[in-house]
Amino acid sequence: MTQEIEQTLLKEIEELKQKVTLLNNNEKTNKPTFQYSKIRDKELDNLVDIEKKIRTNEFDNWFNNDISIPNDLDNFFQEIIDDNIDLVDEYNEEDLKVNIIIPILNKVRFKSFENEFRDFYELPIRYETDTFIFNGTTDFVVSKGLVSGVELNGWNEIKGAFIIGARWHFVILKKLDKDSYEYFVSKSFDSMRIEDIRDIFKNLLVIKQEIIDKITEEKI
Repeated sequence: MTQEIEQTLLKEIEELKQKVTLLNNNEKTNKPTFQYSKIRDKELDNLVDIEKKIRTNEFDNWFNNDISIPNDLDNFFQEIIDDNIDLVDEYNEEDLKVNIIIPILNKVRFKSFENEFRDFYELPIRYETDTFIFNGTTDFVVSKGLVSGVELNGWNEIKGAFIIGARWHFVILKKLDKDSYEYFVSKSFDSMRIEDIRDIFKNLLVIKQEIIDKITEEKI
């Protein structure tokens, strides 16, 4: 079985699991249930107050960091660029993950046995309020401990990224009040440029350090 066929089968299995979960949830509650990847803008607007904000300094604490990276990583970055620059525009989602995204995430190493957190791929996530339920599967998430799913209730701020081809945009989502949110989207970083891929790597290292710092604070 080729890797592409295997990935397709795994996706189909996960979609079936989600459908079964949705059916079970609908039997237990009258709340409408939506999937992250399929909800339409109009439906979302009817459920929550969410607004994109533009504040140029929102990412300052994240991006203007003093984290340094070893110079020898430039060989790793250049290898990613050389291997993919002529193909990246034709990559599908799985190609992009395997050839660019996962190698970068693995090099950051979102895993610590000492602090008990690790990376998860294709992880089911769920967010529930008094009036609705969101279900879906995240491509990548970092979580403490060993889990089979992520409950998003209780959060106030989430940092993440979305990636289209070679370009990475980092995102901050903030919860302001009940069913009220705002989000910010960063400038784009081109992973096929050595300066930008360095910045992508540093921005991910900042997130890793924030996770470690938070876990350390909880232990005190």
